[in-house]
Order: sequence, then C-alpha cells, then structure tokens
Amino acid sequence: MDVVTAESLQFELKTIRAATNNFSDDNKIGRGGFGDVFKRLLNTSSQGDTEFKNEVVLLAKLQHRYLVRLVGFCVMNTEKLLIYEFVPNKSLDYFLFDAQKQGQLDWSIRYNIIKGVARGMLYLHDDSPERIIHRDLKAANVLLDAEMKPKLADFGTARICDLEQTHVATSRVVGTFGYMSPEYILHGQFSIKSDVYSFGVLVLEIVSGKKVNSPINHADGSEHFLPYAWKCWFEDKSLELIDPTLRDSCSTNEVLKCINLGIMCIQEDATKRPTMEVIVHMLNSSDFDYSKARSAIQPPISLYSSILDHSDKSTTITSCSLTMPRL
Repeated sequence: MDVVTAESLQFELKTIRAATNNFSDDNKIGRGGFGDVFKRLLNTSSQGDTEFKNEVVLLAKLQHRYLVRLVGFCVMNTEKLLIYEFVPNKSLDYFLFDAQKQGQLDWSIRYNIIKGVARGMLYLHDDSPERIIHRDLKAANVLLDAEMKPKLADFGTARICDLEQTHVATSRVVGTFGYMSPEYILHGQFSIKSDVYSFGVLVLEIVSGKKVNSPINHADGSEHFLPYAWKCWFEDKSLELIDPTLRDSCSTNEVLKCINLGIMCIQEDATKRPTMEVIVHMLNSSDFDYSKARSAIQPPISLYSSILDHSDKSTTITSCSLTMPRL
C-alpha cells in the first residue's frame, strides 16, 4: 500500500502559477466556499501549516469513484492552495437550474447522479479512513465528469467525527441555507443525519429541477419549495413535483421512490431519517413498499428558515410555520 505523506503531495507555487497562467481569470472555473476554484483558499485562514498539511494527507486518503480526487497542495507564506483533479462538466446546478440546459439531464442521468451521490456519502460516513461529515452537500458541490457521473467536492466545511459520537456541537454554523437541517441551524448540532437532510433536499431538487430557495407559484399564490414538497407528498400528489421535461420519459416508480426517499430524509426528527447505508440499499432495491414508507414518515409541525431565501447567508435565523395533521 502506498504511504501518503505531505511531502509527496506538495507543489511549488511557481508550478501552480505556470499551470494557471498566474491565476488568470481566463482559467478560473468557479468559486467555492473558501475561494476561487483551482482551488485557492482565502489568505485569512487561521489554520496552521502543520494542521493544514495533516488535513491534506487525510483528504488524499479519501479515494472513491464519486469523490473528487485531491492531487496536491501548496503553502507559501499565508497562501494555502489545494489542487484537485479537473472535472470537465462543471457542477450539477449549472445544468439543473438552467431552463436551457436542464433538458440535457434526462431521468437516467439524474437517477444515476442520485445513486452516485448516495454512494459517495456512504463512503464518507462509514467506509473512509475516518468518518467524515460533509456539512455542505448541495447541487453546486456535486461536480459532473465527462460521462455526467457525480463527484462530491468542496470539503472546506467537512468535519471528522468519531464513530461513537451521535452528534457534534458547534457555536459556528456554516453551510448553505435550504440544505441545513433544523437541529444544526437552531442548536448548532450536526451529525451524519445532518448530511442525510441535505441529501434529501438535493434529491427533491434533482427530481423537480427547482431550487430549494425558489418560490413555487400556483393558482392559490406561492409557497416555499419544501412546504410545497411536503404538501404534495401528504396529499398523495407527489408526481406534481416532477420536472416537466421528465414527465414523458421518466420511470414513475423510480421517481416516486426518490420523492419518498427525499421526504424521509428531511424529517425534522433526525432519528427518523435513514442512514446512507439504508438509502443506498433502497435506491438499489427493485421493490419499494410505499405504504410502509408513508407510515414511517412524520410530517413536520414547523419548517425553519433553512428553506427560505438568501441561501448563501448564514446570519439571521427566523422561522416559518407549516401546520400539518399527523398521520
């Protein structure tokens, strides 16, 4: 087995400058939560060089077909840079939320993306050298390779969690509104079930082609996406969620499975959400018991500001209510 060391992964700054034409805007392919994507971390990072190198070694050990591979890093004074493999088809949100491009994502591609993301998250939670909680799973952090297969990216907010820990508490809530679980927003508690919540939101977005923070307009007015998704599910009208570009070509059974799975994942009670292991099993199973799934799901009493607008803000936290009868 190859031994990964910091020295074997370290690049000189001049090499990276040459490869990016001195970080030219022409070579910029995007922007992540911590800086420009090649990837360039912000100079204000308080992380020490030794700590940074140790984290790089850990990231380099994360080897999975559905994770973006870390190639190396560079530390120069206060400048810290991470170098990842190049993934040619940008990110999922580039296609999914663009009316002109979302037609390129047929149901087969979308279903494979859902299954690939689930397998990547299962690896992080259960099969990697350390249990990793991503904390910022969203469409923008799912990159697509040349065959439109997903690769999880942007581990800037990821945390290592002991296998025995049920949750971790923090006073600094980071992530993206809409994808953040209620217990994380309100109490600063995150766990593998927080990632499951984010996965559920992502699945519902992939099925519908709509952003979690976009209002849904209909004859009675407009409402936010997650309350609308809950209502469609509760009234047994889940098929109304389907992206219109998919209606004539998708597998109804697979779509209904994904909608039920998404709803299971965004339950307010974290203990009611399935694990990624269960999710992967359900996605790969040919027989899915909808009646059993419905009986196990608890509709929400309230949904919090994570489903509202300003998805890139992480300051003021308010709440909205969505009252539903219990099953």
